[in-house]
Amino acid sequence: MATLRTQRGLGLRPQLSDEVAARIRELILDGRVRPGEFLRLERLALQFGISVTPVREALQSLRSEGFVHLEPRRGFVVASLSKRDVADLFWAQAAIGAELAARTAERMGPELLEQLIGHQRALEQATDAGRLDLVEEHNHAFHRTINLAADSAKLAWTLGSVVRYVPRGVWTRLPEWPEVARADHRRILRALRRKDGPATGAAMRQHITRSGELLVAHLERQGLWSSFLDDADD
Repeated sequence: MATLRTQRGLGLRPQLSDEVAARIRELILDGRVRPGEFLRLERLALQFGISVTPVREALQSLRSEGFVHLEPRRGFVVASLSKRDVADLFWAQAAIGAELAARTAERMGPELLEQLIGHQRALEQATDAGRLDLVEEHNHAFHRTINLAADSAKLAWTLGSVVRYVPRGVWTRLPEWPEVARADHRRILRALRRKDGPATGAAMRQHITRSGELLVAHLERQGLWSSFLDDADD
């Protein structure tokens, strides 16, 4: 695992702990640490190349989010994560993202459309070049531009609080995702060009839902869920 960049000073510590929390979420949602597994402070600090303090702060934050829980005198342990949990996260993301996209369609102008086309063109070039890191970067820019253009700050903030549960680095591990993003974004752009709010919202909802299904399938391949949990969720 790559070493986190060390940041000094009390003012920067929350940023570092947030980065650590994002990395641990990624480990959980990528199936590299499993429910019931203990997360040792010293081991994580050594792995990330940082001190124990931001790791402890990150785990406390993840505890409040339900990703880990604290066992007295034993430490932090990864909480259970069902398929329904993951599906619920994407249901919420799809619902809010669709509404923001529909509102943006009503405000669509030539300059905003060209900006989105630029993000999409860069995403497709990165896909063709096999640069998954850049694909994800341009995908983030595409969605962020749409969400902010809706001029609905509180709703966009709410979406951001949901999206952070799925670290961006996860998408680079899903081989089908770049082509899904390419095709889905084109449909979203066609609806935006027509200023068709309902069609834009529907296309965005489908895109986010499809992305969630890809992540669930990935976690299943990683063996995250037992047959018992699978049966319970069906």
